[in-house]
Amino acid sequence: MSPSFTPRVGVIVVAAGSGARLAMTEPKAFVELLGETLLERALHSVFGMLEPAQVVIVAPPTHLEQARVIGERAAGVIPGIMSVVAGGETRHASVEAGLACLNPGISVVLVHDSARALTPASAFDAVVAAVDSTGEGIVPALSVVDSIKRIGSGGEILGVVDRRDLAAAQTPQGFPRADLVGAYERAEHADYTDDAAVFSAAGHRVHVIEGHALSFKITTSWDLNRARHLLSDRFDGATVAAVPAAAAVPMAAPAAVSRVGIGVDVHAFGQGGNLWLAGLTWPGEKQLSGHSDGDAVAHALCDALLSATSLGDMGAVFGTSRPEFANASGEVFVRETIRLLSVAGFEPVHASVQIIGNRPTFSPRRLEAEALLARWVGAPVSLSATTTDGLGFTGRGEGIAALATALVRLRQ
Repeated sequence: MSPSFTPRVGVIVVAAGSGARLAMTEPKAFVELLGETLLERALHSVFGMLEPAQVVIVAPPTHLEQARVIGERAAGVIPGIMSVVAGGETRHASVEAGLACLNPGISVVLVHDSARALTPASAFDAVVAAVDSTGEGIVPALSVVDSIKRIGSGGEILGVVDRRDLAAAQTPQGFPRADLVGAYERAEHADYTDDAAVFSAAGHRVHVIEGHALSFKITTSWDLNRARHLLSDRFDGATVAAVPAAAAVPMAAPAAVSRVGIGVDVHAFGQGGNLWLAGLTWPGEKQLSGHSDGDAVAHALCDALLSATSLGDMGAVFGTSRPEFANASGEVFVRETIRLLSVAGFEPVHASVQIIGNRPTFSPRRLEAEALLARWVGAPVSLSATTTDGLGFTGRGEGIAALATALVRLRQ
């Protein structure tokens, strides 16, 4: 991460509840869903936001270290600013504990329940954008589709409620930081059902934006089974929830076990500096110019992996709008790409990259580079190099091109 980067968005992930209705031995946030805890799945989306944020995990006092390990694993190689704090006896107290951990530079706060583990990153981005445009509270919500009845104490129907006036609130809910902190300080009781209620009680306005079907709350065992089916590769048409908005990807049908992607990257030689190529530094060679270290091999490899899983490309996922990737190394990009693949349910099988250029002389270090890239990718990577017999910009020694292919498969 760039040392000068300071996030303005804070996300409080509330994970301190017991989850009694789920009837599990672990607190709800630490219940596993197809190999990952609900907390980790929720954090994948937080760390997949287009604008990186300070992340505060509010966990049970008994699970602070476990929450820290989960948070670091979900963050990947770009951890951002993350902390873990003990929650209180109520949700109200837990949110207050999270607010107290926010850095001074945070101006927009999102509060999210880890039980809504499948909420996509795009939902977080939409809430941030709405807070920015209105300067007020924002709640994602879905229209109520069922007929709603008002009933008496004996179960008799007393009347019909107009569902056009109703909406089912979800999280993350977003607010201007100063107003939310003030609302919690002035709250008359701790029985508010959500943060929007606290915010409204303090006299602030709250707006509703369109919610997401995958943002349902996992409360009972039925909800947990529903989530399992949605994430299973046997479910045709489910949407992976925890990747950036630019990287939303439909799950494949059972027959689509493997996929192939192609990536291309080109960088011109700059002046001075050190050349980084295939994860290695090459003494005596000019650096490749670019937003990062210019490692054309690593970048082409990332493009191929992203292409194979329909996750976008380097520009969409790691573009200049994400300052935490400024001057990042090839390793950062490759490892983060592998994390995104894992979130989307894929694993790499093999990759191949061909380098096109007059220099450096690659063959003496080919095996070294292959071993290094294979460690980053977690699968074999083969490398080769060629020239263009003096033709084109590579032939004139103006830069280097790299062509990559990648084979990935759905995790079983």
